[in-house]
Amino acid sequence: MSRKKRQRNAPRLIAFQNWVEGLALKAAIWLFRLIPVDVASCVMGFLWRILAPFNARHKRALRHLEDALPDLSAGEREAIVRGMWENLGRVTAETFHIDRLLRQPHRFETDVDEITAQVLNGERACLFVSFHSGNWELVVQPAVEKGIAITGVYQALRNPKADEELSALRQDLYKGGLLSKGHRTARKLLTTLKNGGVVAMMADLRETRGIQVPFFGRMAYATPVPASLARSCDVPIVVGRVIRKKGVNFRIEGRAISFPVTEDRQADIEATTTQIHAMFESWIREYPEQWMWIHKKWASPGKSSAQKQARRAAAGKIASSGN
Repeated sequence: MSRKKRQRNAPRLIAFQNWVEGLALKAAIWLFRLIPVDVASCVMGFLWRILAPFNARHKRALRHLEDALPDLSAGEREAIVRGMWENLGRVTAETFHIDRLLRQPHRFETDVDEITAQVLNGERACLFVSFHSGNWELVVQPAVEKGIAITGVYQALRNPKADEELSALRQDLYKGGLLSKGHRTARKLLTTLKNGGVVAMMADLRETRGIQVPFFGRMAYATPVPASLARSCDVPIVVGRVIRKKGVNFRIEGRAISFPVTEDRQADIEATTTQIHAMFESWIREYPEQWMWIHKKWASPGKSSAQKQARRAAAGKIASSGN
């Protein structure tokens, strides 16, 4: 029985379950914050590297990696995926220390282009997009350090208690508000960008209601939202990444991309989304062990053109709302 169905049939049981899970998460946050972040990150990374390969998703990640980078040997793929698990374990521990990490600028170095520097100086609006690599939670650290109130977008958890706890950990990152995905959120983001604000979102997750773009030699599901918003509001898109250096130290890079604005809105959105994913792919190839290969990112080869056209039409609804 699905969680939604149980919620309809046994709301009190679900409410109790949510309360227990929320309390357990709160206790975990309290416990991890007692441990220095370097120790917590190291230990959690080690444990995930050793234990996570027993999870079924380990084989999925290996399959994805084999399809994407077929020239690698089995041993090389295994090493990359174990490195991925270690990175994810570190991110988990570091999430509980986000506010403290933001007060330790010596852990970060920044490499940005001219347009990104203007955004960081508060001179223009911008749409930041990034992907799940390194500690992606910290991709907005340079902007936060400059005092910019960023509006973030995230996927809300089904458990509202746990969602509340994790959202509280991110409040120092997103002074402009942290909004869960939805139609109302899209309108709020349009308003924010048109008023000169800064919006940040992840753009590498599977979005079956979106469009398909090339990614590691195959078609992959992608969200058209960043391209739609930027085109509608006439703001630059800055693609950012976090590179984990040694331990809890990072390099954060930002590169603005130019995108087409023609009479064919849908073609523009598709071209821009393709460009974003081309940059993601290039960066992932540099540090493959730092990206989440467990994503079900790629489309089935048998999808019909009619289905693709339907997704393009759905993507256009977001774009047209900016007119």
